[in-house]
Amino acid sequence: MEAATTYQKHNSFHDLHVAEGKTNPAEQSARGKKILANYTSKTEQEGYVLDQVLGDLQGTSRNKIRFSITPFVADEMRLTEDKDIPRYLFHRYRYEIYPQLKKLDDYPPYLQIEPSSVCNYRCVFCFQTDKAFSEKKSSHMGTMSLEMYQRIIDQAVGNIEFLSLASRGEPLICKDFDKMMDYSIGKFLNLKVNTNASLLSEKHCHALLCGGAKTVVFSADAAEEPLYSQLRVHGKLERVLKNIERFQKIRDTEYRGTPLITRVSGVLVKEAQNMEAMKNLWGSLVDQISFVKYNPWENVYTSPLSSVEEPCSDLWRRMFVWFDGKINPCDTDYKSELAAGNVKDESLEKIWQGDSYSQLRSNHETGNRSAINPCNRCVVV
Repeated sequence: MEAATTYQKHNSFHDLHVAEGKTNPAEQSARGKKILANYTSKTEQEGYVLDQVLGDLQGTSRNKIRFSITPFVADEMRLTEDKDIPRYLFHRYRYEIYPQLKKLDDYPPYLQIEPSSVCNYRCVFCFQTDKAFSEKKSSHMGTMSLEMYQRIIDQAVGNIEFLSLASRGEPLICKDFDKMMDYSIGKFLNLKVNTNASLLSEKHCHALLCGGAKTVVFSADAAEEPLYSQLRVHGKLERVLKNIERFQKIRDTEYRGTPLITRVSGVLVKEAQNMEAMKNLWGSLVDQISFVKYNPWENVYTSPLSSVEEPCSDLWRRMFVWFDGKINPCDTDYKSELAAGNVKDESLEKIWQGDSYSQLRSNHETGNRSAINPCNRCVVV
């Protein structure tokens, strides 16, 4: 596995296959322009942002950094009602453009919540292979309580529209996962769940399809054995395939009208991994198939010092909340050396704008990334 000299975490797809015939960027761009042209903004900030979006989509903007509709974004817009398109584009612009401009808003554009840091796999490219992190007695191991989740969600509603339930572990290990999904119904434009699908029970299928999740990502890196289990150690492709087939059957028979995107996504680490084989196996079961580029997640603390000086975009884009409420700026720092606070003690908003985050952003912007561990060993920009 060879890592790049820098890693663009945003838009990190190496290859993305989207089911044909449902929509395309040109169609959704035209739709967005039409809706925005007849929309009256509710706040000054919304008006400014949507003017930028409209200008970028029309091609009349003089901005150096421009917003555009990608196939990935078009698929999300396809499932968004007309009345919600302005809100979607407002928050999508914040997610796409603000980090490039190093523009800080009151809340992070994206919130990543960890229902569980525990995982039943030991994927070769993952920090779960670090026994000091993943052994059962480690202080890093645990699952989130429903009360903690509800506290986080209550702060996010109306302020953050894009969320993920995933991070260092497998979400379905959390005993309250189904209740978390139920508590999330109808609250966000896009809540994404990442799972290896090995524990995907019939009950979990219904929880994921009930309306809380808008995107479900099944993590799988190959379409055949033994390659699958060589990469996803402790995993069995046959079991995962059976579980995803059941999910799709339940979706088709009981939730046909539910707006949802499903994706099989793998980490590209070997030449033997093949998109055509992935499409042949998974194409009839999911809406999208992707490979993301490999980054040395497995142990940044032992990686060589990097020469990267560019600031990390996640400092303006994404906040991570661990199972115990701890806030971290990224998941490459999986042992939380850069922890910025705890939601038990302070609000998401206060931590996002607090001294710890501010100092970290300042160090990155002023060329002092090399003085911060583990930023000095990380290649994410």
